[in-house]
Amino acid sequence: MRKALFALLLGAALPALADEGMWTFDNFPAAAVKAKYGADIDAAWLDRVRRSTIRLSNCTASFVSPDGLILTNHHCVEACLANLSSKETSLVQSGFVSRNRNDEPRCATQVADVLQAMENITGKVTKAVAGLDATAANDARKKALTQLEQACEKGSKLKCEAVTLYQGGQYFLYKYKRYDDVRLVLAPEADIASFGGDPDNFQFPRWSLDFSLLRAYENGKPAKTPDHLPIRFEGPEAGELVFVSGHPGSTARLDSRAELEFQRDLAWPNWLLRYSELRGRYIQFGKSSEAAERIVEEPLNSLENGIKVRRKLLDALHEDALLDGKSAAEGALRAKMAGDASIGDPWTDIERATTIERALYLPYLFIEAGGGFSSANFRYARTLVRAAAERAKPNTERLREYTDAALARLEQQTLAPIPVYAELENLTLSFSLERMREWLGPDHPVVRQLLASDSPDGLAAKLIAGTKLADPAVRKQLWDGGAAAIAASDDPMIRLALAIDAPARAVRKRYEDEVEAPISAASERIAAARFKAYGTNVYPDATFTLRLNYGTVAGWNEGGKDIAPFTRLATAFERATGSSPFLIPESWQKARGSLDLQTPFCISTTSDIVGGNSGSPLIDAKGRIVGLMFDGNIHSISGNYWFDTAKNRAIAVHPAIIREALQKVYHADAVLSELGAR
Repeated sequence: MRKALFALLLGAALPALADEGMWTFDNFPAAAVKAKYGADIDAAWLDRVRRSTIRLSNCTASFVSPDGLILTNHHCVEACLANLSSKETSLVQSGFVSRNRNDEPRCATQVADVLQAMENITGKVTKAVAGLDATAANDARKKALTQLEQACEKGSKLKCEAVTLYQGGQYFLYKYKRYDDVRLVLAPEADIASFGGDPDNFQFPRWSLDFSLLRAYENGKPAKTPDHLPIRFEGPEAGELVFVSGHPGSTARLDSRAELEFQRDLAWPNWLLRYSELRGRYIQFGKSSEAAERIVEEPLNSLENGIKVRRKLLDALHEDALLDGKSAAEGALRAKMAGDASIGDPWTDIERATTIERALYLPYLFIEAGGGFSSANFRYARTLVRAAAERAKPNTERLREYTDAALARLEQQTLAPIPVYAELENLTLSFSLERMREWLGPDHPVVRQLLASDSPDGLAAKLIAGTKLADPAVRKQLWDGGAAAIAASDDPMIRLALAIDAPARAVRKRYEDEVEAPISAASERIAAARFKAYGTNVYPDATFTLRLNYGTVAGWNEGGKDIAPFTRLATAFERATGSSPFLIPESWQKARGSLDLQTPFCISTTSDIVGGNSGSPLIDAKGRIVGLMFDGNIHSISGNYWFDTAKNRAIAVHPAIIREALQKVYHADAVLSELGAR
């Protein structure tokens, strides 16, 4: 295994092998697919799939009807379900079915972005930073990207986003059509959507009905979406060629050894220590009452998923083969570039920067990145304080998250009428204050400023009891009132955000100048070397931008046992224990007699996906949906760093079980007709 991984990592510097790769739509290896599988993937196919694929705020989705109907995962809409719930009722637990379009409630913070065009702006960015040192170049680059976004959006109805590919080797403007009115159509109960819960998470065989339906609206009416993907409800065959169009969140396959060592030594151990303890507190809180269980369900599900992911990422980073292979790949590229003065020694520059990062990491994490202030009310406060300060500046002088291109989305998120629960706020804020005091020490200036005469529990209780920011009307007054309203506010959360803003900005500036800037400059030189050596036969790391990959429907061999690529409904009933997370909902128990228990449930494929691909359509060579991606097996987690052809598998919901559910359990006749399934 170690030799295999070593070879795999060495290959990370070379053109992609097997079916791995998260390819941009402008550089998809159609010729390779044609040569290997005989499938013609032409420009018309790519354009239709691109215009049918959606980036949600947290996942991927696709249009599946001409009236804006959207297919995605249940876990991708869980936050919407929670926001539409209360202490008394939980749509996460009970599910939701709209019987007509007038009953489709809005997901207050959700947006749906569809990529319309891509413009290569590498030359413009390169020109803007030419001749500058790393720090000045970092500032100039951000200004240039802001200007380009602003110019792109001027006079246009599109949302423009500057995208960094190949770690600075390329820059693009991605131009999106945005739907900011997204409504809930249908979601199954959590017990069937996440059947098996955390024990089954990242496992296969699997029986999770992880699907939901949304709808995009324009001007108060269902959006017209002529580009959409039909569903092939019979699903794919074993061994069939399939594609995944989606938005993988992030990978680190092109990161340097020094960057991986930083994650191994500091970032992931710290994260796991803090959030494993928080998980225990969430669980105890949930056991205190039925209302508490409903309140904490969605954040607990998200946290448990994050813990499992980071635990396996840390395991991967302790594989000697990973770092040895990374060193070999770097050595091979260095050898190819020997004597090229334009490249220099960027790997050593990154090593120096990560040494500084180790010293800055904890104060940056707790003070600027919010690790010490885990509270929705505090996040509102910081956003309001900084938005007021940044909006007064010229657009190119602002922090990037407060530019004109970002403000509309930021305002939507800040003013959305979603519930904030004081009891959960007390738990998370007191916990994060405790950890900040523990990790920074009681004598750190910010810790002394806040806790010299108070305890984390006491301070959290005062802040949560005194703030009015849970009320969206109060937030709107402060947003509209700008700097004057912020200065006049006596809300304790606003006063806290103001009090720590200067030290937070100071540590951010140091991080940007001493860590981000030199790593960005060095990474651009490595990207230039990689292009000279290999061209664009290497795919870029994931950046939550649209990608396409190809693979086949296949199982794998685990410990000498062949794992079949399909599961069946009957086994879900066999595995049910009567208690969550192995509970079959009452609606399914009532319908059991009418269900076809041999209905395919989940699919295993060789698709190269990571987080962010959740909700991606699994597509056949004719451009039809044959599955809905929702997870990977346990081996897929290390796909952040490499792709193991033998064992890395993605998992999709089979379309046949979606039709069975819509028809026989939820009796969603209108939806079935809209999908052409009746």
